[in-house]
Amino acid sequence: EALRVLRRAVDLGVNFIDTAAAYGPEVSERLIAEALHPYPDDLIVATKTGLQRSGPNAWHPDGRPETIRRECELSLKLLRVDTIDLYQLHRPDPGVPLEDSLGTIVELRDEGKVRLIGVSNVNAAELRRAQAVTEIVSVQNRASFGDRSSDDVLAICEADGIAFLPWAPLDGGDLTRARHLEAIAAAHDATTGQVAIAWLLARSPMMLPIPGTSSVAHLEENVAAAALQLSAEEIAQLA
Repeated sequence: EALRVLRRAVDLGVNFIDTAAAYGPEVSERLIAEALHPYPDDLIVATKTGLQRSGPNAWHPDGRPETIRRECELSLKLLRVDTIDLYQLHRPDPGVPLEDSLGTIVELRDEGKVRLIGVSNVNAAELRRAQAVTEIVSVQNRASFGDRSSDDVLAICEADGIAFLPWAPLDGGDLTRARHLEAIAAAHDATTGQVAIAWLLARSPMMLPIPGTSSVAHLEENVAAAALQLSAEEIAQLA
């Protein structure tokens, strides 16, 4: 089913796929290559480094330069590419200066193994520190209709032309039951999840939601949300 989801996504016109070394670990990158390699010319596959998964719901930041280099080599192998389109620091490591972690990714870029650099799970101050090290083209933070804690980071992204990738844009499914969205969903013959995605897209031209899914049916529902146009009045109701 995972292979079907990936192939169907490309069929539907999706041209950006986000993954990470920690997803599995290693399973997601392997599946992406199995399903889609050789990749379409317009497809960007982004991956991440700096977060270890030791078990279910057990995540540990590891931003050491040697870890980042090791994971980069593994991601290149699993994705079957010579250069990673977008390499993102998955999460700042409190035990490693952010500048050291990002500096290693800059070195990888200079070696031709990475094309563009992004960060994930950062606050506004950390984003500014990252920008002092290198050009940052994307920020991936948790954000949704119910979670607006990164609005200050989004404001920086809008001002500086940085793509903002909200992860968990459906709050892990909780948004599909949000009462605030039900009336608007009914008016559009849509689901509350689709309204939640459409609301994110309407908030900013820098917004690129990355809803995860494990089924083709849910994928198709998510992609259809991009065509849902909310009125100014509806957007105001959800502000």
